[in-house]
Amino acid sequence: MNALRSLFFGLLAPVIAVAIAVVATSVVIIASGSDSGVGSFWSIMLAVPQDRILVNIVNQSSMIYLSAVAVAIGFRMNLFNIGVEGQYLVASYAAATFVGAALLPGFVNIVLGLVIAIAVGAAWAGIAGLLKTYRGVSEVISTIMLNAIAGIVVSYFLDKYGVHGGNQVNTATAPESSWVPGWTPFTSADGAIWSLDLLAVLVGVGFWVLLSRTRLGFDLRATGASTTAAVASGVSVERMTLVAMLLSGGVAGLIWMPAYFGSAHVYGTTFQAGLGFTGIAVALLGRNQPLGMVFGALLFAFLSAQSNSLTLQTDISSSVVQITQGVAVLAVVVAYELVRRSRSRVEQRAVARATAPVNQEVAA
Repeated sequence: MNALRSLFFGLLAPVIAVAIAVVATSVVIIASGSDSGVGSFWSIMLAVPQDRILVNIVNQSSMIYLSAVAVAIGFRMNLFNIGVEGQYLVASYAAATFVGAALLPGFVNIVLGLVIAIAVGAAWAGIAGLLKTYRGVSEVISTIMLNAIAGIVVSYFLDKYGVHGGNQVNTATAPESSWVPGWTPFTSADGAIWSLDLLAVLVGVGFWVLLSRTRLGFDLRATGASTTAAVASGVSVERMTLVAMLLSGGVAGLIWMPAYFGSAHVYGTTFQAGLGFTGIAVALLGRNQPLGMVFGALLFAFLSAQSNSLTLQTDISSSVVQITQGVAVLAVVVAYELVRRSRSRVEQRAVARATAPVNQEVAA
């Protein structure tokens, strides 16, 4: 009975959130006065994806998941790392510049490119960690400012040292020996699933092991739950703050690496911005849990990929999908809180019923 109750409450919040998102999106479409109507929107969004879109969903999911894990590491420590966007921006540029220089042979070039991405992402996040630890500066403020600084710094160096061609400027192209071939499940025209999508799997497993099987993970969670209790148990809050930011930034540095080594091979016009902010939404949607964020990443990637067909087949803007995503995140946060309170009341009543005979005997 308890297992069924746990399953019920576990599924209730996501179901409520999805229902709210569906209703809210439908209302927006009706209010916009679209000629295509709500039915057309949902028939397109819920249609079986084409092969090309399926490949895109898998590739996008891996990058979104890496971003979500980077954010979740901070969240579990009660740190709001809003700077994942800037961290993977700087890290991607640094790694692409190094790999494009072709100073080392293929495989070594790939490995060191990944190491540089991790190191630069961690270093950029470490700035906010140091400011938080030694000057008490809010990580929200510092990471937002670092996002802006990252864009300015990368734009300056790219313009000064990049390869100019027409209206475009990129880093030097990675040598072919440093390209990582992917898997083509359909036809070559449908694209390939990037091999480095496996980074998302490795990071997800590592995140789970860190949280549930290591002393460091326990210290991180304990500090996030209660700094007072953490200090009482001998945990250095300052150290944990810095470690969490470094870990978060290191994972952030990997976000764009599957795309870079898999298909882009240059940093410039091919760079995909915005994944850092998407990761925040997915981390909230997945409740900062490794498995929950998998479903969140797949959902966001699916909605984004399917939305490309809206402008081609209907007069509905693809921006409506962003409303769906935003409402889903907001709804799941509210729904989980409502379900938590409801579950607490049910458990309290169950305890009261179980202890009622004992209390009556004591009173007698």
